[in-house]
Amino acid sequence: MLHTIALIVTQTAVLLAFSPFLIGLIRKVKARLQLRRGASVLQPYADLAKLFHKQPVISTTTSWIFTATPYIVFASILTAGLLVPTFISQIPMHFAGNIIALVYLLALGTFFLILAGLDAGSAFGGMGSSREAIVASLTEPAMMLAIFAIALTNGSTNVSTIVHKTALLEGIITDPSPHLMALAALFIVALAETGRVPVDNPATHLELTMIHEAMVLEYSGRYLALLEWAAGLKLAVFLSLIVNVFAPWGIATTVTPTAIGIGLLVYVVKTAALAVLIGVIECMFAKLRLFRVTDLLGVAFILALLGLLFFYILRS
Repeated sequence: MLHTIALIVTQTAVLLAFSPFLIGLIRKVKARLQLRRGASVLQPYADLAKLFHKQPVISTTTSWIFTATPYIVFASILTAGLLVPTFISQIPMHFAGNIIALVYLLALGTFFLILAGLDAGSAFGGMGSSREAIVASLTEPAMMLAIFAIALTNGSTNVSTIVHKTALLEGIITDPSPHLMALAALFIVALAETGRVPVDNPATHLELTMIHEAMVLEYSGRYLALLEWAAGLKLAVFLSLIVNVFAPWGIATTVTPTAIGIGLLVYVVKTAALAVLIGVIECMFAKLRLFRVTDLLGVAFILALLGLLFFYILRS
């Protein structure tokens, strides 16, 4: 019992402490590639501290949904993060680590964020909510199919079981085509769900391009801090899912101090490397036009579906 509690507390602390660093690292990479010095990678921590000390301003037209949404979004994404292995394959909450639960915990936060954008009554909020609903309806099926393509290989839809068996090289098929297609699909989904280029640009406030930023435009103070932190957590969850489902090398498969220490170090290196790749991609590509975003998400869905079909073809 003590080991279980310690692992839950450690994984929670790792996600909470590491997620702002990933945001700062992406910004630093983009600044360096644009020949700018850029802010420190620790700047997101200072931004969160500043926002938590500010008094929030709330419109008189809003309801309880507006004030409750930051807490619901933060709690749902953090809970989803506890269902994804980070530095150890057999997570304490593996009994609830089904991919369906993971997807709908993430969808719960998105649902309330859409409601909050509408609740403020602003034109920008309604526009962002409608766009987010379109993106979410296309990303969730692609995410499910991408994970199912790997789940069939391991005979389980439990994320912890998938990672544990893959780390032990159990249930691996010789042809990597299904895994590569599922990986490409999940990476596109991660960019869309976390509001990164080319789907969205978190650094802009132009009304013609905003999606996520339009929904949180009315927030300030501690509410905005929770939403910004939740956005970083969501990025950490998706990066953890990608690096540990498709490349779980180095992750701890036993509960020993040495294995956990190595697993934690490897996890930090792998997720940081993927964050650097995202920063490079954001400098190489421009944001897509809104009507082109559906085409990109359609490609992710088709790749995930092909990965699923290829698994059955190769098995037969």
